[in-house]
Amino acid sequence: MNAPFAAVRPERAPALDVERIRADFPILKLKVNGKPLVFLDNAASSQMPQPVIDRWVRYQATQHANIHRAVHYLSETATAEYEAARRRTRVFLNAREEREIIFTSGTTDGINLVMQGYGRKFVGADDEIILTTLEHHSNIVPWQMLAQEKGAKLRVVPVNDRGELLLEEYRKLLGPRTRLVGVTHVSNALGTVNPVGEMIALAHEHGVPVLIDGAQAAPHLKVDVRELDCDFYAFSGHKMCGPTGIGVLYGKAALLEKMQPFKGGGDMILSVTFEKTTYNVIPHKFEAGTPPISQAIALGAAIDYLSAIGMERVCAHEGDLLDYATDQVNRMPGVRIIGTAGKKAAVLSFAVEGVHPHDVGTLLNEEGVAIRTGHHCAQPVMQRFKVPATSRASFAFYNTMDEVDALVAAIRKVQKIFG
Repeated sequence: MNAPFAAVRPERAPALDVERIRADFPILKLKVNGKPLVFLDNAASSQMPQPVIDRWVRYQATQHANIHRAVHYLSETATAEYEAARRRTRVFLNAREEREIIFTSGTTDGINLVMQGYGRKFVGADDEIILTTLEHHSNIVPWQMLAQEKGAKLRVVPVNDRGELLLEEYRKLLGPRTRLVGVTHVSNALGTVNPVGEMIALAHEHGVPVLIDGAQAAPHLKVDVRELDCDFYAFSGHKMCGPTGIGVLYGKAALLEKMQPFKGGGDMILSVTFEKTTYNVIPHKFEAGTPPISQAIALGAAIDYLSAIGMERVCAHEGDLLDYATDQVNRMPGVRIIGTAGKKAAVLSFAVEGVHPHDVGTLLNEEGVAIRTGHHCAQPVMQRFKVPATSRASFAFYNTMDEVDALVAAIRKVQKIFG
């Protein structure tokens, strides 16, 4: 039996009308292998509701033009809508200023922007960057590249057998050579909700900035960057009911002002000669070339959609789903949950005894149940728990208890097939 845990949820949140919400998602009417689609791969990418699809189509059909470069009607309209999406994002994160919101192509792009703009300028030989065992490759590889270039060192916070970071070990790693801390808010592989507020406060005692990978948190938790006091926060649109190709990097204005641009090109300049270029003000300094205009506008619509539901209600419903799924899977002999942290969100990783995760995923697909299998771009986590891969069910606010039952029934069928 796995150790008990508590799904993260607000104390009071009205129940969702899930069936009404599901009607907003055309893809949920799909049948796979003749059976209703049970989509439990939301940590990889969530689905898009009709209001967001409609907003995207409306822009393409009636508003499309390049932005910041013309005075004609379409360009001015597109520019206004693009910047309105930035305002929506500022409110969603409770950032202090709109100029602290940079549109990127996704979380990976945002992390690389910080590595290039902050890391390459402020990290030197023998300096240290603190990461954790729970990081996605997107928050490991860029820092490895920087460390190799600069002669810096990576220090890694370990986890216990439940998948929780060891804060005392983290305290010991912070020191005079620490230049940056990078930590995921929610583990994509285990669902662990990390104590990022406490970690940020400890880092700030040493004058160290903190980058939060919020890819798995922004769609599921209420995020307040000022309350957290994080220095950077990155997330992706496609995991929170928006399109692919769009993400957000929040950064404190004072830090963004000091950073060098990641990319050079149009719109990130004030003046250019062959002798010298003067860079534009933030956030435009970091948005070179034609940005993902339609994607940003659709992300704004996705933020409106989630905000109308209420992130507290999203979190509460997903917590109920996770509690129920955990209880059901814990009752199944031969199935082990990987990651039993005291605080979790929306992710259930498991291993079926004697069955490779890829076989589990293939057989579940025959039942119409979509999950993710593999190392989830988190190979250090797999190494820590001594498994090559896991099967991962990840929930969204449009999932139901009946879909959890379908998942459990499909796992039982896998066990029956493999004897």
